[in-house]
Amino acid sequence: MSAQLRDIAGELAGVLWREHTVYRERSGGVVIRGEHVRRWISLAPTGGRGEALVRVGRILDGGTTAPARSEAVVPLSAGTDVLAATCRRLLAEAAADVAPGAPGRAAPGRSGKAGKAGKAGKTRRSGKAGRSGGSGRHTGFGSWVILACVAGLIALYVHTVAMRG
Repeated sequence: MSAQLRDIAGELAGVLWREHTVYRERSGGVVIRGEHVRRWISLAPTGGRGEALVRVGRILDGGTTAPARSEAVVPLSAGTDVLAATCRRLLAEAAADVAPGAPGRAAPGRSGKAGKAGKAGKTRRSGKAGRSGGSGRHTGFGSWVILACVAGLIALYVHTVAMRG
C-alpha cells in the first residue's frame, strides 16, 4: 500500500504543483509539500481496502506545518483526476477557513459540517472551533505585573522631569 501511495502521490503532485517535495511519513503515508503555495497534502492508508485519507494543511513561517484544516476519504481506484479534484476542493476549503486578519483562526460564519454525504465526499474539520472551559480571564497575572512596572517607570520619569524643571 505504501508503494502504491508513493506512486499516486508523485502523479498527483505533478498535476497540482510544478514545485513540490514528496516524502514518506513514519505512519506509512505520503506527504506532498508545496512550499511556494505554503500548503501540504497527506495521503494515508485507511482501514478500508483501496482507500486513502487525504488531509490538507498550511505550511507556517519557518517551514513547520500546521495541523490539517480538512480531510476526506477517497477511493484510490477513482484515478488521479478525481483525487486532484478532491485535493483542490480541500485546499480551497483550507484557504477559506483562515481569516485574513487572524492567521490560524476559522473565518466567521464557517461551520464544521460536511458539505456532501457519502464516504468519498465526507469532509471533517480538525482544529478547535472555540475555547472550551477556561476562566474567561483575558489578562494573566504576569501581564498585570509588567503593566504596573511600565506605569511605575513612566511615573518616575514624569516625577524626575518635574523636579528638574
